[in-house]
Amino acid sequence: MTVLAYARVFAVHVLTASGAALAFLALLAAVGGAWELMFLSLGLALIVDGVDGTIARSLKAAELLPRWSGEVLDLVVDFVTYVFVPAYAIAASGLLPPILAAGAGMLIVMTGAIYFADRRMKTEDNYFRGFPTLWNVVAFYLFVLKPPIWATALVVALLALLTFVPFKFLHPFRVARLRMVSIAAVVLWSALAAIALARGLAPGPWVTGALVALAAYFLAVGLTEKR
Repeated sequence: MTVLAYARVFAVHVLTASGAALAFLALLAAVGGAWELMFLSLGLALIVDGVDGTIARSLKAAELLPRWSGEVLDLVVDFVTYVFVPAYAIAASGLLPPILAAGAGMLIVMTGAIYFADRRMKTEDNYFRGFPTLWNVVAFYLFVLKPPIWATALVVALLALLTFVPFKFLHPFRVARLRMVSIAAVVLWSALAAIALARGLAPGPWVTGALVALAAYFLAVGLTEKR
């Protein structure tokens, strides 16, 4: 393999690792209370996570550079972007009182770590098995909806439990069923989320309602799929 070809394939791993850099920026923003900037950084990390696997497979990165495991790298980055930084945000934002906030954060990172170690986290038809620790998205909805303390605590506890319940949860890019509809829903969701960030996480009833409806769609696709 030529140096140029080597560099091109290795660049895919650099792209994946950039998600960790974005997670670090998100954490800095969260510590400073710049929540919109935090969610923007996590959103950019989500985009990286959505494209790097496809690029890696097209370049046959696993075959050409077996020394570096793209799967392990992806899991490391996903844990900090999907679980660790959002757990900090939920715990530090004031959504919960201190006595509950620390416990909620620890529950999120512990269940998230166990989920990422599950070799059966995906079904044969590419659905996630159980709640796939999308705490970055959960945190976004909590910041937008601003539910009462009891509801926030209940959501965290319920989703942590659902991590281990074997129901199907949609992967919008990998699941064949309704794929084009799901991709369109992701694009619309991204646009609405951008509006919410531009409006200081207070987007108004129409945008909020549309975000809730899209969340219901993503959940319903998996729940209505045959086992």
